[in-house]
Amino acid sequence: MSRWKYHPLYLRIKFGCKQILLPLIVFQFIRTIFVPTSFDVILLGLLALLYVAIILDWL
Repeated sequence: MSRWKYHPLYLRIKFGCKQILLPLIVFQFIRTIFVPTSFDVILLGLLALLYVAIILDWL
C-alpha cells in the first residue's frame, strides 16, 4: 500500500497549472471578445476544458 494517493510532484504541478490557467482563460476570453478568430475560440475552449478537468479531479 502506498503512502500517498498521488505523487507530491504531480500535486505541485497540478496546483501550479490551476493557478496559471485562470488568468490565461480571462486574458483569452477578453482577446476572443475583441478579435474572435477560430484559433482563439478553440484555444479558449481547450483552456476552459483543462481547467474544469483539474477542478473536477479528472486529471
